[in-house]
Amino acid sequence: MLRRTTVAAAALLAAGALLLSACTDGTSPSPTSSGGSADPDASIAVRLVAEPGNLDIRETAGAALDQILIDNVYQGLVSRTPDQEIVDTLASSHDVSADDLTYTFTLREGVTFHNGEELTPADVVWSLQQVKDNASYRDSARLERVSSIAANGQDIVLTLSEPDSTLLWNLTGRAGLVFKEGDTTDRKTAANGTGPYALADWKQGDSITLKRNDAYWGDKAKAAEVVLDFIPDTQAALSGALAGELDVLTGFDANLKDQVEANGDFALVLGKSTDKGVLAMNSTKGPLADKRVRQAIRQAIDKESIVAALGAGQTQYGPIPELDPGYEDLESTAPFDPAAAKKLLAEAGAEDITLNLTIPAFYGSTVSQILVSNLHDVGITLKVDNVEFPTWISDVYTNKDYELSFVLHTEARDFENWANPDYYFTYDNPKVQDLYAQSTRATDLDTSADLLKQAAKIVAEDQAADWLYNGASVVAVGTDITGFPSVNVNERLNLAELATSQS
Repeated sequence: MLRRTTVAAAALLAAGALLLSACTDGTSPSPTSSGGSADPDASIAVRLVAEPGNLDIRETAGAALDQILIDNVYQGLVSRTPDQEIVDTLASSHDVSADDLTYTFTLREGVTFHNGEELTPADVVWSLQQVKDNASYRDSARLERVSSIAANGQDIVLTLSEPDSTLLWNLTGRAGLVFKEGDTTDRKTAANGTGPYALADWKQGDSITLKRNDAYWGDKAKAAEVVLDFIPDTQAALSGALAGELDVLTGFDANLKDQVEANGDFALVLGKSTDKGVLAMNSTKGPLADKRVRQAIRQAIDKESIVAALGAGQTQYGPIPELDPGYEDLESTAPFDPAAAKKLLAEAGAEDITLNLTIPAFYGSTVSQILVSNLHDVGITLKVDNVEFPTWISDVYTNKDYELSFVLHTEARDFENWANPDYYFTYDNPKVQDLYAQSTRATDLDTSADLLKQAAKIVAEDQAADWLYNGASVVAVGTDITGFPSVNVNERLNLAELATSQS
């Protein structure tokens, strides 16, 4: 394919200059195993749907940053595999005390940042302390129970004020990423991490290029270069693939299987995910302040038709997807029943109302058209406002200036958003907040999951939002490509094993 050109030897030289087990050898997690003879000089083009507004993963929202930077460019003491297993990464091992209040991580030796500087225990302590001390940093609150962070030789010791069953998981995300203390890199436009790839170029509005880190501490990335092309329109991405300009299409439309596979150069791959199509409802004002109206909206929506229209995924009726702890089928809280929806609207005096739906433009019209039709059937006029993602971030996510909003929430184990009254969902229930807090303090995983289940049911019974579907990871992969992940692709995209066969 046209974009998989060989990278010149001089360019490679320039680029080079630049696990739930307590004890493990800690090899870097890889998404899949690949076979055959990989081309070490390959440049592989991957389509992504959304482009981040900037690259500052500490302060900027949006799953695109997690996809691009975590595991590939930035790393933490621990990471998670696509199957949600926690593995040691920059830590060669870790240990948890019997009282669950002390976490000790042994830092791997011989690790360098992309600028050539050595990784030290002081860098780890500084990185974690920065997150804990700066509320503006993403996931800062996830370290709130860490009372002290200290280095003892090569060991990093985290002491907790009380048990936190989510700590290891939280350290696999943004809260646990390690940066170089004193580094002057402008994180909005550049990056300096320890991962198998270094950020080589960002052509805003077009693509990001990652180049293999030949000084990487673990197994080297199999491809010399990965170009992440930002193509919101799926038909445009399909055309690019069929023209030989793309090797992998993420966020693809399962309904286009026949077209993308027609010439034998691609195969459609479906995988499970924690993607949640969330219809958020601003319950602080207007008709949506009435629980009966929110329930009516939920009961008016035919989720089976949405899944059928998408061609992949499954229905979801509560805030926790099937892959996450605490999942329960909550269809009984709002089964599809347009007649019941009409009755609820009449009881609430909300017949013939008009509501506005704010949705990022890159989602297309499939979901919004079904919502318009379903709500029209019960007497609700839905006006759809397609906006650019930065506008959605500003208006909906930051300022909570919306009535209804739809986005795909991809992060695993993110129930905490329903326990946060300041989150853009506008949901505030002290009982849910208490159950969530209890779940994080529980030291037994089954107990923690049961508490989450109780909390999730309350959220669904409160009709706090609607969960339109649990999405599948839909990827079209070139038949000569190996090592591309297929699970939770919209959340994380570990590219270390990505390869193409020798031509």
